[in-house]
Amino acid sequence: MKPTYFPAIAISGVLAATAAACGGDSKFPHNQCSDFHSAHCIQINAGDEQALLDAANSLEPDTTIVLGKGTFDMTAALTIRASGAHIIGQGIDITTLDYAGATTQFNGIDVIGDDFLVQDLTVVDVPKDGIRVEQSNGVVYRRIRATWTTVSDPTNGSYGIYPVKSQNVLVEDSIAENASDAGLYVGQCQHVIVRRNTVSGNVAGLEIENVQYADVYENTAHDNTGGIVVFDLPGNPIVGRDIRLRDNTIHNNNHVNFAPGGTVKAIPVGTGTFAMASRRVEITGNSYQGNNTVDIAIVSGLLISSNPADWSLATATLNGTFNDLGLLPGAGANTVSNFRSENIVIANNTHDGSGGGVDGNALGGLGLLLTVIYSGDPTDSILYDGIGEASFNSTDASMNSNTNHICVGGNTGGTFANMDVIAQMEAQMMVPVGPLIPFFRPAAPFAPFDCTTLTGGAVAQVVLP
Repeated sequence: MKPTYFPAIAISGVLAATAAACGGDSKFPHNQCSDFHSAHCIQINAGDEQALLDAANSLEPDTTIVLGKGTFDMTAALTIRASGAHIIGQGIDITTLDYAGATTQFNGIDVIGDDFLVQDLTVVDVPKDGIRVEQSNGVVYRRIRATWTTVSDPTNGSYGIYPVKSQNVLVEDSIAENASDAGLYVGQCQHVIVRRNTVSGNVAGLEIENVQYADVYENTAHDNTGGIVVFDLPGNPIVGRDIRLRDNTIHNNNHVNFAPGGTVKAIPVGTGTFAMASRRVEITGNSYQGNNTVDIAIVSGLLISSNPADWSLATATLNGTFNDLGLLPGAGANTVSNFRSENIVIANNTHDGSGGGVDGNALGGLGLLLTVIYSGDPTDSILYDGIGEASFNSTDASMNSNTNHICVGGNTGGTFANMDVIAQMEAQMMVPVGPLIPFFRPAAPFAPFDCTTLTGGAVAQVVLP
């Protein structure tokens, strides 16, 4: 079907832009309305910010807005509240929405609407979140960049690429930089693919939070505080599960932590990956290099919120599938808890030159503990806090439990340590202070953590419609 042009805006600048584009205007060198098959389509020249805002405010379903070559100087959010909206620029380095002139707090592109696509453009210096899509089904970010021009600034927006509370999400071939929380964040979503993206200069580079069914692969995370992280937070209505982190490159994530607050403020400088309050996670085939604190950490949610009652969730409020997970009971009847990290497989990753400069201020006493235990030697490739284990012994494998089913037997190219964090903390609270307890640091294949498969079968494959 040949596209028709958006008829509802009686603004001469918009009509002129559309008419000019029909003749092959060089201001639209890569994408034009004739390339798409929406019910409605409009082309808007760079610099015509009011036309763009008016088009968004009057948007009909199934409309493509094609943005021309150049810069749109935005002083208000581009708000989308229609299904089938597609925002298409001419390329990451060709079309820019610049929010440096904003004087109030708002998101750059703010969307609630199914079948949303944003492609081939950059958003820069947004006061809050770069491109936020919420409560939508069918979301695609493709070849976009979200960035802030000032490096390490706690007043930068929290999130660059930000799909939340949505289903069937694809983020591919995009760039996220300099966010004061997470550059690329996927939260409280179901059925997600994140592939071939680059994240740098953020506190958390790529963050998967309270997500069910995600495949995260062939991404590059460098120069963040933490590279690629997966975790649950307390109180969210989706219990995270079935997350695959595979074939990513995660190197030199030693950026200063400039978060103004929140959970990511606790990320140690120099973290490659951590899984916290997570279950049914596969971390496989990734390349780790030069992450100064640790390549991979597996930790309980109790490290950031120590009261188990904070993690109690009423089952009647939960979305998605959770009955098969064997979650711990919560604080009352018909509740569960999601603070435990369990059923995690780590295999076939490579490790090179990491762990040589621990962030001594990380997570309260944990950073100091690592500094003292390793005494300048590199930390082990995989650190496990051991919270919830039934038994621990620093030298005898047979006297260690693997209650939480943490599987590192297939990661023989790296090293492993169980830190037994609770015992370490209790020793430090003694009067007089007790001695540090040596970590359990078994040789490969790391028995009793030498399992190689998840209970309940492999992580479910993500197939988007």
